[in-house]
Amino acid sequence: MTTLVIGARGSVGCHVVDQLLAAGEPVRASVRDPSSADLSADVSVVAADLTKADTLRAALAGVRKVFLYAPAGGVDAFIDAARDADLERIVLLSSGSVLLPYAVDNAIAEEHRSVERAMAGSGLPWMPIRPLVLANNTLNWADSIRTERVVRLIHPEAVMAPIHERDVAAVAVAALLGKAGDEAGAMLTGSEALSQRRQVELIGAAIDEDIRVDELSESQARDHFRRFADPDIVDAIIEFVAAAANGGSPATDTAEQMLGRPAVHFAQWARDHATVFR
Repeated sequence: MTTLVIGARGSVGCHVVDQLLAAGEPVRASVRDPSSADLSADVSVVAADLTKADTLRAALAGVRKVFLYAPAGGVDAFIDAARDADLERIVLLSSGSVLLPYAVDNAIAEEHRSVERAMAGSGLPWMPIRPLVLANNTLNWADSIRTERVVRLIHPEAVMAPIHERDVAAVAVAALLGKAGDEAGAMLTGSEALSQRRQVELIGAAIDEDIRVDELSESQARDHFRRFADPDIVDAIIEFVAAAANGGSPATDTAEQMLGRPAVHFAQWARDHATVFR
């Protein structure tokens, strides 16, 4: 049965494609521009736009399973198209932030909640997976590490349990292959809680360089990060980090339960991505 991967060029989606192929599953990938897809020859590539239901209907033709990462603005078109398809399973990449009681009005959590609410009301056979902190969020530190060997952080001692995108994909693939129950929707994290400072140290070890941490005040952090993101998103990120500094970013064993092994440690993630930071 063919699986459509929407977001096949994303950090998680690319691993979903690779792991489905390794499992012998036929894979179709939807991208806006097939000429720039740069995917394996074993993958069928189709053009589709998440905001245009007609293009999605063509992409869904003959598909039984879907991996979906959709922004809030794109899920309605997907739902419209998916209702015309004979789908057995949709695995939605959501966020563990929807499970955090303190994140009621958080902009990032609310965007994911809005997608989940739409899917829940769609009547479609869907299942969320909910990583809380993706290890590849630290790729945002890459420029300053490469150019200055420094990372500027608010609450550097804030503790969280980042998860390797390859493990997120593995949970998604287990769900797509029908090897997961409701536990797939539990909060998904790495196996070990680490301070942001420790994450910087592990990246430094991976590239054999000393990296300095400069601590920012909240006002400095807002000024710094608003150069890269909308104010609402900056506020949401600062809220998450402040909560993590007070024990609000838990570590769970969901990945280990789902995969039958410990989640990949952040130190390995840093080694896997070392070239980005050099």
